[in-house]
Amino acid sequence: MPSVADTPSQASPPPADTPPAMPTSPWALPIFRAVWLASMASNFGGLIQSVGASWMMTSLDASPQMIALVQASTTLPIMLLSLWAGAVADNLDRPWVMLSAQGFMLTVSIVLAACAWGGVLTPWLLLGFTFLIGCGTAINNPAWQASVGDMVPRSVLPTAVALNSMGFNIARSLGPAIGGVIVGTFGAAAAFLTNAFSYVALIVVLARWRPARPPRLLPREKLGMAMEAGLRYVALSPGIRRVLFRACVFGLAASAVPALMPLVARDLVGGGPFVYGLLLGAFGVGAVGGALSSTRLRQRLSAEWIVRVASMGLAAGAAGAALSPTLVLTLPCLALAGAGWVLALSTFNVTVQISAPRWVVARALALYQMAAFGGMAAGSWIFGGLAGDHGVATALLAAAAVQLGGALLGFLLPVPRMQMLDLDPLGRFQEPETAVPVEPRTGPVVVTIEYRIAPERVVAFLHVMTERRRIRRRDGAKHWTLLRDLGEPDLWIERYHVATWLDYVRHNQRRTKADVDNSDAILALHSGPERPRVHRMIERQTSTLPWSRHVDPREMTDALTDPTRST
Repeated sequence: MPSVADTPSQASPPPADTPPAMPTSPWALPIFRAVWLASMASNFGGLIQSVGASWMMTSLDASPQMIALVQASTTLPIMLLSLWAGAVADNLDRPWVMLSAQGFMLTVSIVLAACAWGGVLTPWLLLGFTFLIGCGTAINNPAWQASVGDMVPRSVLPTAVALNSMGFNIARSLGPAIGGVIVGTFGAAAAFLTNAFSYVALIVVLARWRPARPPRLLPREKLGMAMEAGLRYVALSPGIRRVLFRACVFGLAASAVPALMPLVARDLVGGGPFVYGLLLGAFGVGAVGGALSSTRLRQRLSAEWIVRVASMGLAAGAAGAALSPTLVLTLPCLALAGAGWVLALSTFNVTVQISAPRWVVARALALYQMAAFGGMAAGSWIFGGLAGDHGVATALLAAAAVQLGGALLGFLLPVPRMQMLDLDPLGRFQEPETAVPVEPRTGPVVVTIEYRIAPERVVAFLHVMTERRRIRRRDGAKHWTLLRDLGEPDLWIERYHVATWLDYVRHNQRRTKADVDNSDAILALHSGPERPRVHRMIERQTSTLPWSRHVDPREMTDALTDPTRST
């Protein structure tokens, strides 16, 4: 009998029980409130540390490019480690992953503070420490972003993401100014130690969190296979692919503003660490305003238009800061840039989160962060070098021009609309019984499904099977082909491979409720007297059997029939 996941099936009847009322705001959930407050405290520490690192690099008489590399050294690990961290977050307990990352960053921050107090920091050693803190951030971020969906229902997920952005930018609006005061009064080492203490509250909250976890029915994927599955899912999801590309272009140009802000404070405005803190604070105030307006903007504008408006605002802010002669004019320009920053990045984040099912959401978010922060790392390097050769103002104007080009890119590659797709597991698959015994490692498995399609339905059938091919490959099928029988023109055969029986089960359990329309369309086009017929077969290679030497016939029989024998 074919399993219900191999072939289309009728929609399940609605459940008899009425589900409980969903909260209308993330604030109604205690765990979200607790994690939000603790994360904001950690964000305060991180921004204070950032002020200390950037200003210490400036005080070490480093070049403009080295100063810009402080930003790059924090974002580069996110590009390098995020996919691995996303696979870890999707396979392990997410609170435990976050706890480990927070503990690692706490340790690094304490050592950094000790080195700063001891006076042994050099420009490259400082970059090494900021790189290690960036590694902790890279490990923490996919688990943290994916955990938002574990804390709140899908209906309020966009609001929760916007609130997270707002919390970070509340810290951004005050933390840099506080950091400037700490650095100016007590030195950069005090800023590093403050950051170390800021991790404590979040560590306590995470240690006490006991999220409800669905039972794990299958063994965890190996990390290499999990990373491959995440890459495959995103590569075969056109909407997510466009978001990643746009985020990379946006990050490339946007990075110039925070990366060059120490030089804006020192060279364009003529201030010290306190003025630098004020500039970062203005950027953060604008970002808070952007986060507060995001919900209202989503009700009026499409995701693409929000990104366009945000890109133009950030470009105008960067150009204004480059041309401004006084601090009074520079502050509102950076506030405008901050609003554009958070509006675009939160829109990208929400779009990815609602476009990926829970089994792969951390990996999808990791790839998004790799794209965005990879662009930021490259932009910090490029515009830092440009500032060193041609001046800070020229670099900011060039970044503004690139940002405007990114806004125009939306006419060719628009960000998809934020549709609330039902990406919960379909839950119809039941592992079929087989006449030949199988184990999880049995394979390779070849699956064929026979359809009867009338001639007048062939064009429509080919159209829906194009989408079926994408869904199959996205969920792990390989070597997908569609065959037509030359002797029976109405007989069509869908054929694909999976490596093992476990992969076959995992492939079918990845089907979501959003895929039902495609399955129903295929079933409607099938005109056979029975449901499409499914064959599941184990591939065997005769070249591996021991024909070249004398063997007992019983050994040859075992080699042919043993489904667990390696080929």
